[in-house]
Amino acid sequence: MRKLMGTAPRHPGLWLDTPSQTSSSSQAIASLRSSTQGATELGQLCAQLAILSQQGQWIVLINPPHTAYKQQLAQAGVRMDRILLVHAKDEVETLWAMEKALTSGTSSAVITWTTQLDERDNRRLQIVAKSARAMGVIIEDVNTHLQQSMMINAQMPLKTNTQLSAFH
Repeated sequence: MRKLMGTAPRHPGLWLDTPSQTSSSSQAIASLRSSTQGATELGQLCAQLAILSQQGQWIVLINPPHTAYKQQLAQAGVRMDRILLVHAKDEVETLWAMEKALTSGTSSAVITWTTQLDERDNRRLQIVAKSARAMGVIIEDVNTHLQQSMMINAQMPLKTNTQLSAFH
């Protein structure tokens, strides 16, 4: 076996014929907060998505909250045959799907709808952005943030300014 491999690199990831890290252009991942479930933000991206869809690569939509995006994209001139829709079962799967779509080289844009990301998830996406080969957009639902904070406040005990005195 050693003679067959010789001095070739032994890690399978090094066998791929991909551009070197110095020549690859990393993409920033934009994070947008939305109170309209991303409808307004998607409208702002439509012109750019229409141009990207003409390149023949996928535009990946992960967990869109409604189906109105189809009409919005079609009216903007986005090629609907280049839309890849992904429904993930939880946040872990959502971030995994986004990571894979961004780094695969088969997508020109990846748009993900999600709840609030924690520091660990943000850091993970910063690392992914270094090797991303597509435009990435995360649309965080502000309404979810409000619901979560209301639930946390409802669970917290009320503080009262009652003073108890002890008599001996």
